[in-house]
Formats: sequence, C-alpha cells, structure tokens
Amino acid sequence: MENVNESTSVRVLCPKLVLCKNEAGLQWLIGSPFFPPLTVVSTVRCIHTDSSSPDYRRESEEVRTLLLKGFEVIGALIVANSGDGKSAAGEAIAAARRLRKLLSGEGGKLDSQQVIGAVADFSGGDIQFFVSKSASLTSFEAVNVLYEDHPEKYVWERGCLLRCELPFKLPIYYPVNMPNEKMFRRATEAVIAKFKDPRAAYMVEALSKTSAEVPQPVILRGVDLDFDTDLSNVKIFGESAQESDADLLSCSHFCLDGKKGAPVYSAEHADRIQVSVLLNSSDKSEKSTAPVAQYFPAVEEARILVVDFKLEVLCYAVKGLPLRHAVSKLMIPGLIDQFNLVKNTVLPNLLAKHPQLHPYHFSPPGVLHPITVIYELNYGETEMKQVEVRKSLHLRLGLPFDRPLLRIANALDFSTLRDGVRSDETRKGSTLLKDVHIGIPSSGVSGGSVSLLQGSYEYHHYLQDAFNDSGWGCAYRSLQTIISWFRLQHYTSVEVPSHREIQQSLVEIGDKDPSFIGSREWIGAIELSFVLDKLLGVSCKVMNVRSGAELPEKCRELALHFETQGTPIMIGGGVLAYTLLGVDYNEASGDCAFLILDPHYTGSDEHKKIVSGGWCGWKKAVDSKGKSFFLHDKFYNLLLPQRPNMV
Repeated sequence: MENVNESTSVRVLCPKLVLCKNEAGLQWLIGSPFFPPLTVVSTVRCIHTDSSSPDYRRESEEVRTLLLKGFEVIGALIVANSGDGKSAAGEAIAAARRLRKLLSGEGGKLDSQQVIGAVADFSGGDIQFFVSKSASLTSFEAVNVLYEDHPEKYVWERGCLLRCELPFKLPIYYPVNMPNEKMFRRATEAVIAKFKDPRAAYMVEALSKTSAEVPQPVILRGVDLDFDTDLSNVKIFGESAQESDADLLSCSHFCLDGKKGAPVYSAEHADRIQVSVLLNSSDKSEKSTAPVAQYFPAVEEARILVVDFKLEVLCYAVKGLPLRHAVSKLMIPGLIDQFNLVKNTVLPNLLAKHPQLHPYHFSPPGVLHPITVIYELNYGETEMKQVEVRKSLHLRLGLPFDRPLLRIANALDFSTLRDGVRSDETRKGSTLLKDVHIGIPSSGVSGGSVSLLQGSYEYHHYLQDAFNDSGWGCAYRSLQTIISWFRLQHYTSVEVPSHREIQQSLVEIGDKDPSFIGSREWIGAIELSFVLDKLLGVSCKVMNVRSGAELPEKCRELALHFETQGTPIMIGGGVLAYTLLGVDYNEASGDCAFLILDPHYTGSDEHKKIVSGGWCGWKKAVDSKGKSFFLHDKFYNLLLPQRPNMV
C-alpha cells in the first residue's frame, strides 16, 4: 500500500470502483459515518435522468430504500473526457450535495461536511479524486487515493448488523362520506409518533442463540433514548469498555461471532443483534381503579379498513456504538423510512387489492454491505414487472444480467432459532441428499471427454415423503430433481412441488382433465416442459430419439447442453424415466457413457448404498457383457431445460 498521508487521501474499499466507463453518467459514492469521512465503501449507479441531468427525487427515493442506516452518500463519480477533470469534479460534488440534502433533510448541516468528487476518464487510466470541504463548489482540492488490501475485514471487523422485524395490522375507521386517504394518513402519523413515545420500549438481544454465554436481553425505553444528539457527536466505546449501566452498553455487548476462532468477514457471518419493538398501552396509576368502558357512538355511517404491514429493517453499526444510539439514530429512523415508503405505495390502492410488500436484504457479489429491496409479492418472480425491477437493481449495482442474484431465494437468512437450528433446515426437501454423483467411480470410457451438469441438485426418488409412487412416479421424481436444481441455483424460490401439485398445474393449463388430480397416471417429457414453464417460467428443448440404439449418436449434442446450459436432463422411454447428469464421450471411437440418476430407488437416503447399488452411476450404452442399457425397441424423449438468461 502507498505510504501517503491518510488525512489528505481517499480510502477506497470497493473492489471495483467504476461500474461502467463506456458511457457518461454519475455513480454515487457510498461511505459510513462510522468510518473516516473520506472512505468509499461502495458505488451505486445513478440510473434516473431527466433531460440529461439526474432525477434527484427518484434517485433519493430508491437510494434511501437501498442503503442500510449506517451507510450514506459521501460523493459522486463522473465519467468524462480527458482534460475536463476539475470542472467534472465540481459537477460531481454539486450532484452529491443535492442528493445528500434530499436524503437527509439537513442541507445546512451537511454543507460543512467533506464531499468527494471523482472523475474517471473515458479512455481509462487512474481516477482523479477531489474533496470539497465547504459549501462552495469552486473550492476543492485534489487528493491521493489508498486502496484497502482487506476491505471485507475493514468493514466487518469493526461492525455488526441490527435487525428489527415488525409485522402489524393497522385498522382505519372512516366515515363513508370522508375520503379514507385522509384517515389513512392520520392513522399512519399516529404509528410514526409511537416509535418515539415514552411508553415505547426496545428489547435488544443477540440474534444467535447457539451459546450458553449469550447475554441477557436489554430493555431500552423511549424516555432513555437520545433523539437529539447528532450521530457524528456520539462517543464510540472501545472494545474493552465495560459499562455497568444497561443504558450505556455498546453493541459489542451482544457481538458473539467475533469471539469464536478465526472469523470470516462478510455480511453473512457478521454479528447480528435483534431489536424488538414493545409498547406499553396501559399507564401506571397511584390509585387502584376498576376497568372502565366508554362508548362513543359514530355520528354517521362508518366503515373499517385493515391494512397489513410488515417492516423488516437492517442497520449497520460499529461495535462500540452505544445501544441507545444504535436504536435512536439508526433503527427508529430506519423503521420510519421503511414505513413511509410502504405507506406511500399502499395509499393509491387502499380500496383495491392491497400490495403485498415485503422487505428483503441481499449481499450481492462485489458489494461489501447488504442492500434492502422491497418486493411486491402479488406478482410472481417471473412476471415481467418484477423482472424489470430486478433489472433496474442489477443496473444500479453493476451486476451481470444473465444470472439471478436478487431473487427472494438469494436473500440473507436471519431465521436462526433459539436452539441454534435454522428454520430453513426443516423446510421441505432440505434433508434430501445433494449431489450424489460426486465421488462415484469413473465411466470406463477410454480417452473420453466428460461433460457434467453445473451446480447442485437434490436426489428425489420413489417412496420419499411417505408417498407410495412406486411403478408410476419416476417422471414426477425426475421433475422434482430438476426443479431442485433451479431452486439451489436461486432461479426460483418456488418449493419443489408434490405429485398432486404437479398434476394440479397440468389441469390448470388445460393439458389434463380434473380427474387427473390424485390419479397414478404417468407423465412424460412434454408434461414436464409444461410444468416447468408454468411454475418457473423455464423453457425446454425436447429431443426425440426413435430407438435406444440411437442415443449414443446424441452424445455430442448432450455434451454441448451440459457445457452451455448445465441443467439436469430427463430421459423418458417406454414406462421408465431417468435423470441424466452428464456424458463421457470419445468422439474418435464413439465410445460413450451416461451418468444416470435413477428415480426408481426405494431405499433409505444413504449415499454409499445408492452408489454401490448403481442407482447413481455411469451406464455404458452397451456394457462389457453386450447388454444395452437403453432399449432398442423403445423410443425416447429427452427433456433439456434451458438455463434462463434472466435476473
């Protein structure tokens, strides 16, 4: 690392500062009030422009949702032509100040803070950094840059995550002749006021419950919280600080993971602290009184509307931050911001179908800190409106557009239970064997080239889930294995369907009559393609082979599928169905073998038993005894699911 003066340097943590150099535009530089002022943690791209200038209102709304409390915009980067460095830096600084003002509502206070203006040349080369230390857009100076060698350690050795989940129902009573929007706003304003109510209490506890050394929860009451002190003036305790007063405890009191062996520095492995909101609705009285019921008749006809809310806020804090400031300066503002966003989305649809809004937190590759996204659950994940939302997020974060990184299945999991068992471990299919082909004996093809599926899958076979499908359910089981592949690669969060749910899907699209549900009728490659399209939005190719003797001729095409698509293949022929996981093919000799996962297995899920019994293994088209694995008097249909090129 360069030996330069850090007080006049910008420290860059993000591994890739410039998301896109091939077109002009702004990128917002993200820092944290807990780091030195000139520390860039990440960048997010400005994607909304109005007449070639940023649409600051839309940008502020989306960036406010995306960033956890504990991170903030500290500058902007602009891509410009060489020679325009200083003027471009002034433009970047002006844009950053304007966005910061909208995000914070404290424009005057922010004007005195340092703001970074960075300029990247179209033709490449080093990025120039300038810093403005006052409100003047003409007074800024060039500074050096330091690139951090261990950025993940820099962020997560210092910090932890606070999480608050708050589901609640909001009843709204309104006269028939009064606009319910007005009553809705009144009701939501009352909710916001309760967050700072003296009767409000916040229970703080360690999210992980895996150790007997977990500290007891701490209760912070509204009257104990400091809502007026600016976060920049809060005293940060050292790691060794031990306060006896619960009100003065720091976040490190509940940080456990950092105390166990060699730590892994990432959002997934960060210390996590749970914050729960409690409200005392009864007041203490010095005198004993009997309960009193009061009746206030409505002066005119009224109706009730109940709106469901589910808030889930994630914040970042350094471990030395006092708990009361973590709650008052991070968690409560985070709850209010998220509630306002959800409220404004619900308002236009009060009398129609309410949006089902749910916050999710993601830790995408290349981004050092989690981001928050609120999805509308009334839409399926493959519905185009949701796809466009994810595309927009991929564009903003500089993520590739050919793989799912921000689907619900990719979200951070905070479901650790009190006994240390995650709730997702009891989820359907999670106890099944995965990737049973790993470590099996070689195919026996001399000089062959092996092509295998890419990624993980679960082994579904006869008699699982206490369901007797022996003799008719092999294609259903192959389909379940294929869908498990799409789940484990995060292309979908749809649960692996049961036989009945598969049949229901085929009835719903009109392929089968209602009597098909609950039957023991076989299905084939065509039916599987219909189900994959309906449930996952996945398209498939179907390969028709007139005889099992012709299958070796398809090895080159099958190898290409595994190399480019990487999905499991279902082979159906006669009354049997198999799952194909790979091929081993010698193009010169024509010798080949097929890696077969057999759904006809009826035993227990023991890897050794499955492999030794040949239920997962290489099958030569014709074995050493001259026996053919594929029947010569049967036709075969092969279902080749296509890897979605989607977000």
